[in-house]
Amino acid sequence: MRDSRRIVPILLVILTAVIGLYWGLWYGDRTVVASESASFYQNFESAFPLADGLLGAAMLACAWAIRRGRASAVLFGLVAAGGGLYLFAMDVLFDLEHGIWGRGAAGAIELVINVVTLLASTLLGGWIWRSRHTLESADRARTHRQ
Repeated sequence: MRDSRRIVPILLVILTAVIGLYWGLWYGDRTVVASESASFYQNFESAFPLADGLLGAAMLACAWAIRRGRASAVLFGLVAAGGGLYLFAMDVLFDLEHGIWGRGAAGAIELVINVVTLLASTLLGGWIWRSRHTLESADRARTHRQ
């Protein structure tokens, strides 16, 4: 548990940075990350920045709370995991309905994004749930020392 309390926040910050990089590329040079040039795809993807921003905020809040030994890590971690699973489900359904994964390298990138989103969300949710008592105990101990 002690090592994972160091590693998980780092991974959450990295994942948040990847989300930021994706959107930077989307608005800077869309051809790098776009799987499709049709307007239906562009419109769909353009609906995600706010949701991804909220996901990133929850991940950063979770990382901060873990590092500070705050019980709120459980809340923010579960919000991030649930938000990631929701975004995964929306994205996968759209990709399956429109054959996005079969569109060459860009489709493969989309598939990787989907797999990483599923794995990160599931692993985070599981880790947070298994660690909830330890995280809450650390918060109580920290509060008691003050």
